[in-house]
Amino acid sequence: MVTAFDAAHLQAEYDVRLEWGPIGAEALGGSDVAVVVDVLSFTTSVTVGVGRGMRIWPFTWKDERAEEFAHSRNAVLARTRADGLSPGALPRTEATRLVLPSPNGSTIAAALADGGATVIAACLRNAAAVGGHLEAMAPRSVTVIAAGERWPGGSLRPSAEDLWGAGAVISGLTGSRSPEAQLAVDAYAAARPDLAERLLACASGRELVAKGFADDVRIAGEIDADDVIPVLGPDGAFSAA
Repeated sequence: MVTAFDAAHLQAEYDVRLEWGPIGAEALGGSDVAVVVDVLSFTTSVTVGVGRGMRIWPFTWKDERAEEFAHSRNAVLARTRADGLSPGALPRTEATRLVLPSPNGSTIAAALADGGATVIAACLRNAAAVGGHLEAMAPRSVTVIAAGERWPGGSLRPSAEDLWGAGAVISGLTGSRSPEAQLAVDAYAAARPDLAERLLACASGRELVAKGFADDVRIAGEIDADDVIPVLGPDGAFSAA
C-alpha cells in the first residue's frame, strides 16, 4: 500500500518521532533507525527469545503460509502462546530458530525495513539498552512506532502499554523530540512508579490476565531486565546486535 501523507504528519523537523501502527510505520519509515514497540507481547517475546540466542522471524499471517515459511527457514512455528507467542513460554522453548506470527508487529517491521531504516525491537525490558545503543549509533533520525492493538473490525486501538514502552525508549534519547514523542516520555514518567500495577490494570493487561497469561504481563513489566538489542537482519529475522 502506498499512501499520500500530509507533510505536517511526517514530523520531519524533529530528530526523534513517534507514530502508531502500520500506517504510522509507512508514514515515518524513512528514518535512519526505527524502533518497534509492542509490549503485550510481540516485542517482549522477541526480546526474551533473542536474549536466549534465538533467531526470530516475524510473519504476518497465522495460516498455512506460516507453516510453509517456517519450513523454508528450517525454523519452528509458534502456533500458540504456549509454543512461543508468550514471553513466559520462551524460556521453555528448545528451538533456536522461531517463526513468530504477528499481523501487527511483522507488518510494522516490514514497512519500516522497506523504508530503508534499521529496525530494532524494543519493550520495557530492554528500553534503556536500546536507548544507549541508539545514542552510540548517533543516527540523524529515529522513529519509534507504538504498535497498538486492534479493535474487532481491524482498526487501530492505541494502547497504554505501548505508549509507556515508547516513552521508556525515547527517554534515553537526546535530540529534538516531536510533541508526539514527548507525550510518550511524559506518560512513561507518570506511570513508572507503579508501572507493573498499571500494566495489569490496563485493557490489554486485563485481557491477558483473563485468558490465564498474567505471568506474561508481569514479565513485560520488568523494566530494563534485559540488555539485548534485537535487530532485523536482511533475511527478515531478529537477532542480537
